[in-house]
Amino acid sequence: MKILIINGSPHANGNTKIAIDEMQKIFDEQKIETELMHIGNADIHGCIACMYCKKHGKCAFNDQVNVALEKFKEADALVVATPVYFAGVNGTLKSFLDRLFYSKNFDTSMKVGAAVVVARRGGMTDTYDTLHKYFGISNMPIATSQYWNGVHGRMEGEAAQDIEGMQTMRTLARNISFLVKSIALGKKEYGLPEKEDWTPMHFIR
Repeated sequence: MKILIINGSPHANGNTKIAIDEMQKIFDEQKIETELMHIGNADIHGCIACMYCKKHGKCAFNDQVNVALEKFKEADALVVATPVYFAGVNGTLKSFLDRLFYSKNFDTSMKVGAAVVVARRGGMTDTYDTLHKYFGISNMPIATSQYWNGVHGRMEGEAAQDIEGMQTMRTLARNISFLVKSIALGKKEYGLPEKEDWTPMHFIR
């Protein structure tokens, strides 16, 4: 079992990392391998719809997105964590995810997806919803917790004081651990769900 964790905060050791670290304790207990990529302060270009990825299986911009593609391919779960900026995802992370999910040329069916959101106060549910859309369009089961997967904190270190938020992170990590193990057993016993050929509609009459 392996989990890829994306830290979308510009601050490598800020409140978003505190939330990730709380989850990491549980993954260690469960003996699940993890790998953390910090991309929040990287220079990541947005998608330009050039379609290079459809011919070459990777993005034309050879940056952290292409690095993550290889790691995502081998992972059983993807955890994406972000601070809230103007009630939304950090722009760098948004560009990263747009290109990561569009350029992937492998099947993500039954890879578990989980969103983690950190905010001073508001905008968490909109951000949480945005992250879930990447998983929902990719046949990825979405891991939830006892509450929406969020932690509050503004100044560096404050997230650790959110007792309920920290518990939510631990519960989320346990649920992810259960899901990846259960899916692995299910795939061994039953295989992946049958897929139909995609029949796209563009709503043009």
